[in-house]
Amino acid sequence: MKALRFLPDWLHRLIAPRAALPRELRQAKALLAAIDAGGMPLNPAKVNAIARGFGLEVSGKAPVEDTVRRIREAVARA
Repeated sequence: MKALRFLPDWLHRLIAPRAALPRELRQAKALLAAIDAGGMPLNPAKVNAIARGFGLEVSGKAPVEDTVRRIREAVARA
């Protein structure tokens, strides 16, 4: 993007390629957006898999609400 250096900084940041988010973070953000839009997910195994992707230890008996809260905290730290 050296050829575009004549552009103002704000415009350069707007059109410059961005690094992709890690898959785990994308999945967690999508899960949280879906929850915020319409309620709790029906598949606790998927929620647990996303939490484990962040390195969280999750019990199969843990309530989904607690796991979602922990995922929110992990996304906030990321």
